[in-house]
This record gives sequence, C-alpha cells and structure tokens, in this order.
Amino acid sequence: MRLRCNLFVLAMGLSFISLWDFSGACLATAAEPKPIKVFILAGQSNMEGHAKVSTFDYIADDPQTQSLYAEMVGPDGTPRVADNVWISYRTGRGDNNGEGFGKLTAGYGSRSDPTIDGGKIGPEFTFGLAMDEAFEEPVLIIKTAWGGKSLFYDFRSPSSGVYEQTERDIEKNRNPVERSGHYYRLMIEHVREVLSDIQRVYPGYKQEYGYEIAGFVWFQGFNDMVNRDVYPELPSQSEANRFENYSAWLANLIRDVRRDLDAPHMPFVIGVMGVDGMRTENINDGNRQFRTAMAAPASYPEFQGNVGVVQTGEFWDEPLAAIQAKVQRVAQQRYLLDKREVSEGRMTKAEMEAAVAAFEAELISPAEAALRARGASNAGYHYLGCAKTFALMGKAFATEMLAMMPPPPAE
Repeated sequence: MRLRCNLFVLAMGLSFISLWDFSGACLATAAEPKPIKVFILAGQSNMEGHAKVSTFDYIADDPQTQSLYAEMVGPDGTPRVADNVWISYRTGRGDNNGEGFGKLTAGYGSRSDPTIDGGKIGPEFTFGLAMDEAFEEPVLIIKTAWGGKSLFYDFRSPSSGVYEQTERDIEKNRNPVERSGHYYRLMIEHVREVLSDIQRVYPGYKQEYGYEIAGFVWFQGFNDMVNRDVYPELPSQSEANRFENYSAWLANLIRDVRRDLDAPHMPFVIGVMGVDGMRTENINDGNRQFRTAMAAPASYPEFQGNVGVVQTGEFWDEPLAAIQAKVQRVAQQRYLLDKREVSEGRMTKAEMEAAVAAFEAELISPAEAALRARGASNAGYHYLGCAKTFALMGKAFATEMLAMMPPPPAE
C-alpha cells in the first residue's frame, strides 16, 4: 500500500513534504489487519509423526515429488522455517505432558521430550508450509497428539457419553470410567490456553488482529481399528460394519469440538487410516471396514461441504513396504531360531546370529537395504517413518481444507 501511494504522489509531482503527508494518509486508509488463521491438528501417533528428517532426501529421488522436496528445504538443504506460521504442540507420555512452540519448521513430529526438537515430522510440516503459501495473514497451528490413543475411550467427546467398561476391561483393570474422554479434554484445554495468550506462541501478535479458528484435522484410528473388544467380530454372513460406532463417535467429536470452540462452521478434515496402502490384496476386511466407517461422517447431510476426507493410503510407499516385508521375515526367522534352536541348546546365540545374517543377505540386496535406509525410519503402523509419505499427507490435508474454506472477500 505504501509503495502504491508513493508512486501515485510522485506521478502528481508533489513536494517531499506532500509526499510524506499523502503516503501517511494512504496508510491510514489501508485495510485493517486480518484475523490470524488458526488450525487445529489432533490425533494419535501418526499425527505426532514418526518420519525422521534424515529421510527427506528420499523425496527428491522421485521426479513426481522433487518439487515437494524443494518446498521443504532451503538452498543449503536444511529444512525450511516457515515465514509466517507458528505452532504450539502439546504431547507427552502418560501424564507427563508438555508443550513445544515456535516458528514452524521440521522437528515438530513425535517428541520424547515435548519441549525438544525430536528430529521428526508429522503432517504439520507441509500442512503449515501450504497454508503459509495460501494466506497473507499469519497462521497458527495448535497440535495435540498422543501415541496409542483411541476415539472410543481416550478422545471420547461429551456427546458420546461416558465410556462403559467391557467385561475384559474390568478383568484387566483398564480404561477406568473416570478417565473416559481424558485426551479430548486435554485437547480442548490446550486450544483454549493457547488462544487466551497467542502472543506467548507468536510474539508478533497484536490484540487488534483477532483470530479465526479456520479448520481442524483429525488423524487417528489405529487403536480403534485393531480393537476386537469394543468392536467385536460379526457373523460372516452379516452385512453390517462392525465399526459403525466409530462413525457415530467421530460425528459426535466433530459436533462437540465445533461447539466447545465456538466455531460452528469450522471445516473438518478426516485423515483416513491408510496403513498398507490402497491395493486390494493388501487390505484385510477389518481394515477395509474401518476405513469405510472412518470416512462415513463426511457423507452425513449436516456435514456436506464442511467435512472432508483424505485417503492417506494413497501415499503409502509400496517399494519401501516390499522391503519392509522382507525385514519382517528376517525378524521372524530370528524369533523362530531363538525359540526352537537356541532355547533347546542346539544352537548358540552366535550361531543363530550368523544364520540370521546369511538369511538376510540372501533375502535383501544391498541396494534394497540402502533404499530402506534412505526412505524408512519406523515401522509399518507408522507409515514406515517415511518423510515422503507424511509430506504428501500434510499437503493433501491442506488442499482438502482450503477447498472447504470460503473464498476471501473481494477487495
């Protein structure tokens, strides 16, 4: 605005003093600061993110993702620091929770110490970079994620009622009723805490900016997907989905976060659990049913156009997964030899390790081992800890979110 006004005044041939006065007048009529955009990211271990920064270079190997890699790193090859995005990340182990905050960059993935860069990314990194590109106003990401948490119990929201323990819960003394929804409450508490003092996280914030809760991303599901107690198997002839309750509880969570954060029209993105990818032969019936149930709320009439779905299985890395399957076979071979041979005294530990090494050398080529070292840093249930996968997911979450947000008003 200042440049445009000054050029206009120069064209009019006004004096230096007039120039100064007129540019000040122009500035006075400039648009008021826009509210900062606030996005909430929540879920379990894959929202935490277990992709090590050391796997970034693998992204550049693929011609289709070289441009994505270029967006993620600076000229010196180190992870980018976002120009205009800040993040507050609450996480922890057990009841030992804490917060890390600052300008968005890599390192806001899973953290053993919430206050210290963990050397990993989750979806937040490329999600934030995409939002930085999309908006002139500052962006604030509030991330709450804890590994191993369920929707049926840990993130259970008020409208779903208090969790009722199963017989197995009582037998194993787990999932006490008083902690039903504990992590939902922690999530809401943290969002409110950050919004009550935004300047603590984003030092340049001024009260006159205000804020807009612009969207919510939910990426969770593994603990529900593998649970056969809360979601029991149905008779083989049944056409029902055994995860139907997940759909109802997720719909309640959407309604409840909108109510509790006073954001009734907040766009909501569901990252559908996609471990094992999209190939039919790799997905068992339970996995398939769970994905259907997880995506279902987006089809409800009340959520049309304001709840979106991203199938994260589309970003599963098949080449790395094929190598990982061989790694698992090696681990299984070690286990069997230990149990059948070493424990019976027919083989020493050293002999077992030699046998396992020979088995591995025959099964996994040096090129495959090198590729895995470049691209994978964790187990399959964490999408192999592949930064390429998490980067693609984060960008897809942002794209889906932006598609649901109202266009900016014409100036």
